[in-house]
Amino acid sequence: MTAQLACEEKTVELNGLRFHYSDWPSKQAGAPTLLLLHGYTGHARSWDAFAEAMTDRYRVVALDQRGHGETEWAPPDQYLNEHMVSDVRAFVAALGLRDLALLGLSMGGRVAIHYAGERPPELARLVIVDIGPETVAGGAARIQAGTQARDVFDSPEEAFAQQRAANPRPPEEHQRYRVIHNLMQTADGTWTWRYDRALRDPSNPRPRPTAEEGWAAVRNINVPTLILRGELSDILARDIAERMATEIPDARLIEVEGSGHSIPLDRPDEFAEAVRTFL
Repeated sequence: MTAQLACEEKTVELNGLRFHYSDWPSKQAGAPTLLLLHGYTGHARSWDAFAEAMTDRYRVVALDQRGHGETEWAPPDQYLNEHMVSDVRAFVAALGLRDLALLGLSMGGRVAIHYAGERPPELARLVIVDIGPETVAGGAARIQAGTQARDVFDSPEEAFAQQRAANPRPPEEHQRYRVIHNLMQTADGTWTWRYDRALRDPSNPRPRPTAEEGWAAVRNINVPTLILRGELSDILARDIAERMATEIPDARLIEVEGSGHSIPLDRPDEFAEAVRTFL
C-alpha cells in the first residue's frame, strides 16, 4: 500500500494537550470535511490510503486521539470516553468545521456515537465502524490480551510478524504500513508502540460508558448514519448492530464479508467502497 502523501501534518492545542492530525486537501473547491477517528492502539496514518482516495470529494482530516500516534500523552486517568468526546468537540471548534462527515472505528466509533448523540449542528453524516453500546465480552478480552503481548522489538519486522500472527486476514502491505507507522525507536535502539503505555497497563482501568448511556446516545443521533459490521467480528454482535440500525431514525447496516473487527485493515477495498457509496 503506497499513499501519495499530499497531506499536511499539523498540530493543534486542545484541552491542554498537543494533538497531531493529517490534513488532506480536497481536489474540489469548497468541499466538506470528513473527520476520521482511529481505534484503540491505532493512529492517524493508518487512514492514509483511504484518506487520499476520498479527496476527490472531501477534505479529509485524520486525528491522532489523545495518547496515540504523535499526539501528546495525557495523565493516566484522563483516557475516558468523555475526554475523547471533549477532544473532538474542541477539535471541530478549533478548525471551524461545518457540514461535517464523521467516521469512527472501534474506540473512535464509540467516541463518534457519543459526540453525534449530542446533536452538534456541525455534523451532517456519520459512519460507525464495528462498535456499539454493547460489545461481545470475548472480543473485548482478546483485544485486552493483545495489549499485554510483547511490546519491545529488535526491529520493525519483528513487530510486524507478531501482528501478522495475531491477524493474518489483512493485505500484507496494508498491515505492514499500519504497523510501521505505529512504532517508535527507543534510546537503546529497540522499537515499541507509539501509543501511551498507560493505555495497556492493566492496573489503570478505563471504564467505558454503560450500555444504557450508549443506547441513549444512539437514540439521539439525528443524521444519516452508516453502520459497518465485520462478518466475523467478535466485538459487535449482529443483533446489536441490527438494533442500532432500527433505533437510529435514518440508518443503514452493511456487513462486510470476510472481515473481522478491524474492517479498514482486513478489507480495505470493500470498506472504502461501502463508505464512498454512503457518503
